[in-house]
Amino acid sequence: MLTAELVSALHNLLPPDRFYTDPVECYTYAYDNSRKIFPPQAVAFPLTTDEVHTIINLCNQHNTPLVPRGRGTGTAGGSLPERGGIALSLERMLNIISVDIANRVIVAEPGVLNQSIQNAAKPHGFFWPPDPSSAAYSSIGGNIATSAGGPHAVKYGTTRDHVLGLKAITGAGEMIKTGCYTTKGVVGYDLTRLLIGSEGTLAVITEATLKLTALPSVVAGITAYFQDLESCATAITQIMALPQLPSALEFLDNGSLNLIRGRHPDMLPDDANAMLMIEVDGSEQDIAITISSILDACKTNGLIRASRAENTAALWKARKALSPLLREIAPKKINEDIVVPVDTLPEFLSALERFSNQYQLANVNFGHAGNGNIHVNLLIDPNNADQVIRAEQCLDKIFDLVIRLNGTLSGEHGIGSEKRAFIGKEIDQPTLSLMKNIKLLFDPNNILNPGKLFPQ
Repeated sequence: MLTAELVSALHNLLPPDRFYTDPVECYTYAYDNSRKIFPPQAVAFPLTTDEVHTIINLCNQHNTPLVPRGRGTGTAGGSLPERGGIALSLERMLNIISVDIANRVIVAEPGVLNQSIQNAAKPHGFFWPPDPSSAAYSSIGGNIATSAGGPHAVKYGTTRDHVLGLKAITGAGEMIKTGCYTTKGVVGYDLTRLLIGSEGTLAVITEATLKLTALPSVVAGITAYFQDLESCATAITQIMALPQLPSALEFLDNGSLNLIRGRHPDMLPDDANAMLMIEVDGSEQDIAITISSILDACKTNGLIRASRAENTAALWKARKALSPLLREIAPKKINEDIVVPVDTLPEFLSALERFSNQYQLANVNFGHAGNGNIHVNLLIDPNNADQVIRAEQCLDKIFDLVIRLNGTLSGEHGIGSEKRAFIGKEIDQPTLSLMKNIKLLFDPNNILNPGKLFPQ
C-alpha cells in the first residue's frame, strides 16, 4: 500500500524531520483519545497548502490512504489510520495569518491551538466561542473536523456557528475556497458547513476564517445542589424555559460528584446527589436579573441549596478534570456524547439510571445540560467479555431511547469509527446514500480517512 515510489517522492518533498517511516516514530500517531491503536505506515508533516496539495495528489496516484490529524484529542477514533497508509499531521501549520479586529475575524492555519486563538483575540476584547475541555491543546482544525462545542455552546453555539470560510484540498486534489469573509453571504451552496463536522473524509482544511465575539463585561457563577436526579433534571428544564439564557449550564450526577469529592473533599455538600454549575454573562444589570430568575427556577422539591458561586475558576477546574479522572479509573471506558431535547432530560436521565442498574454497569454522567448534551460514561473493563456484552446491550438501548426522544447520537465528538455501527439508527437509507455520493464526489478514490462515519 505504501510503495517505494511513493516513499521516494515524499522524501523528495519533505525533509527527514517532516516525514517519518520508522515504526517507532510513527507509533505516536497510531492512537487518539479513543485509546485504540492503528499504526500508520508513515507520517507526513506539511507546512503549506502546496505541500498538502502535493501529498494528496501523490496518495491518489498510489491509491494510498491518507488520514488527516490534529492533536489527537478526539474520542471517537476519527483520526485512527485503520487501513494503514499515511497520517497527515497538520500540527505544524501554526500560522495565525491575520487578526482583523475591525471585521471581528481571525484567519489561521489548522494546527493553531484553540487557546492560541483565544490569546490572540483577548487583548482586543474578543474571544472565539468554541471551548471544548481540550481547548488548551486541541487544534482549530480538529475543532472544525468535529464541530466541537463545549460548555458555552448553550448560549454561543458550536464551531459550525463561528467559521465564516475555509480553504481546503479535496480528496480529488482540488483546491477549493468556501464561504466568505463577511458575516452575510448567500452565493452558492454552503460548503463551509458541509466540511465542518466531516472529520477529514471530504477535504483537508488548510486555512480557516474564524468569526470572533466580544467578551462579556461581567461573568458570574451559580451552584445548585440537589438531593436527587429528578429534581435536578426538572430545574434544568425550568432554567432553559427562562427568557434569560445562561452562558453555561453543566450537569453532574452523583458518580461525578464522588469523583470530585475524592480530589476536593470539602468542596461539595455530603448529601448532594446531583449538581448544576451555571454561568451567566453580560452587563451587571442583566446578570442581576438573570441570577435572580435562575435561582427561582432551581427551587424544586429536592433542592438542597442554590447560590452565587464565590470561586467559579475552582469549579470549572474541577469540572474539566472529570474526563481525565475517569480515564484513571477506567482507561478504556465507553464515552458517549448524546443529545436529547432539554424537556426530555428528566425521562432520559431516569432511564440511564435504570439501564445501568439493569445491566449492572458502573455509569458516570455529566455534560452540557443546557443543550441536552450528556456525556454518558460506562466504566467497563474491556478484558471482561461478559461486561463488554452487557455494555453493548446497554448502549444499544440508550441509543434507541435517544432516537425515540428526537435526539442525536453525537453532539460534539463526531462519529469516527466508534459510532459508525449505530449511524443507521439516526440517518435513513436515502439520506445515507446521498452522503456517500457526496463523499465519492469529493474523494473519488476514497483515500481521505477511509472507513470513517459510515457503517462497514
